[in-house]
Amino acid sequence: MNPTDAGYTDAWYTAADTPELATFGPVHVLCASGRGEPGGAEYGVGVEALYAVAGALPTPHLAPLEGRWWVEDSRPYLDVPRDQWHWHLFLRLPDDLDPAAVDQARETARPSGAAVDRVQRVVLTEGRCVQMTHHGHYADEPASLALLDAYMAEQGLARAGTHHEIYLSDVRETDPAKMRTILRQPVRPA
Repeated sequence: MNPTDAGYTDAWYTAADTPELATFGPVHVLCASGRGEPGGAEYGVGVEALYAVAGALPTPHLAPLEGRWWVEDSRPYLDVPRDQWHWHLFLRLPDDLDPAAVDQARETARPSGAAVDRVQRVVLTEGRCVQMTHHGHYADEPASLALLDAYMAEQGLARAGTHHEIYLSDVRETDPAKMRTILRQPVRPA
């Protein structure tokens, strides 16, 4: 999915191949929250609900799927079993979309059987972040995350929010050569 196909030409969908600093103001999103492993049953329920509501909006909606991930555990997040991960999945909305259109889309999508009541319109502001584009399979992200961590340490920064991923390629893509994911981490001075 190319975000420019949906009319999104701003920096939200752009990141260098090496760690960099960026700042992001508010954006409007459709959001569904849950707990469980990426690609698991609960995750699938959230994705289905998001796309059901997005598909019922009055204008075509082609933004890539995004996720914010966290754990509620004292261990490093990659040491926590994936079925214990928490997430917010979301799709970006046009900033000028009437909020009532989301309510109407939810009602229109209700007969689909998707868990549309889980989908809410939210304003997301990330502020200052460290980010980069990860090329390759999701399982290989720890190497890119280590680069982000090293960059944060060099810049005297600490995590200040949940880990954010933007799936620029279709989440069902299996060819690592075609997979691109923006990894983004809100930060604050350490």
